[in-house]
Amino acid sequence: MEHAKSLPKYLVQRYQGWKATDYAENAAWYRRLATEGQRPRAMVISCCDSRVHVTSIFGADTGEFFIHRNIANLVPPYAPDGDHHGTSAAVEYAVTALKVAHLIVLGHSQCGGVQGCIDMCNGKAPELEKPNSFVGRWMDILRPGYDAIKDAPEGEAQARALEKRSVVISLENLMTFPFVEERVKSGALSLHGLWTGIGEGALEEYNPASDQFRPVG
Repeated sequence: MEHAKSLPKYLVQRYQGWKATDYAENAAWYRRLATEGQRPRAMVISCCDSRVHVTSIFGADTGEFFIHRNIANLVPPYAPDGDHHGTSAAVEYAVTALKVAHLIVLGHSQCGGVQGCIDMCNGKAPELEKPNSFVGRWMDILRPGYDAIKDAPEGEAQARALEKRSVVISLENLMTFPFVEERVKSGALSLHGLWTGIGEGALEEYNPASDQFRPVG
């Protein structure tokens, strides 16, 4: 592959720093993870956004979380059609092979994917309407959520409402997977919906009884 390049120097330096400190101080733990395999307690489905640092938010150690990231932290409905389904494959592996006890969907503020969905549904992003737009077709998963919040005041209030609705839609879609539904109903797996405010460091949890998000803790 002729187009692959060497790592930028700053990444090489950061790797060397990690190897000399964190790895060196916990080498036995890393070797144990390598030989015994992973046993994560939870899977987290979060957005690709670089500002959402899942392990930092929860102070997680290496090997504790099985993390899958995609645009706008969405889970599509169960669709065993033979096509490529990265998110569905990650969910299947976490639930059936790793047997995680918790499955967390984590949304966040100022989500570009969610704003793209709003713009697309308002006719302000024709590029996302094109059949060959990967982002646009992925945002189609969120279209039903827009219908539920379209009457909210435009701007931050509307975006925040859809950010949280994206979490709920993903939770609902998770329950269309037979292996997820089976483990949830048996009590072996619990689903959790969270939303984090990047600027204020807020964390809110979805309450299905009230269909609202409330501060954690």
